[in-house]
Amino acid sequence: MMTRRLPYIIATLVLLMTEVVIALFVHDRFIRPYIGDVLVVIVVYSFLRIFIPEGFKFLALGVFIFASFVELLQLINIVELLGVENNAFLRVLIGSTFDIKDIGCYGAGCLILGVLEYYRYSKFKGKMFKKEDTK
Repeated sequence: MMTRRLPYIIATLVLLMTEVVIALFVHDRFIRPYIGDVLVVIVVYSFLRIFIPEGFKFLALGVFIFASFVELLQLINIVELLGVENNAFLRVLIGSTFDIKDIGCYGAGCLILGVLEYYRYSKFKGKMFKKEDTK
């Protein structure tokens, strides 16, 4: 079981470190706002796959819905409602400004995940059917 989880553990750590580097050192108008948002859903997906390595085919869709919901909460100033506006970490983690483009970036990241999932499950099914055909 651990061998199925290990790639997700590694991916989560590498992507999380990438996100931290982007947040701390990249102050541009493309990578930080767009690539960072595409990567954040992939980080969440990888993290969840550590605990759910298989069996939940539409996890990417669930991650998209969750990320979009959090983005929509920014419309009602959720950071202030929770009283964490002075906590820099939570303010960055939750986000404090709604932007419809962020939802588009989450969609792009989850689309990438969906294509990878489709390929993964199709390849697995193909191997499974080949074994049955040879019996």
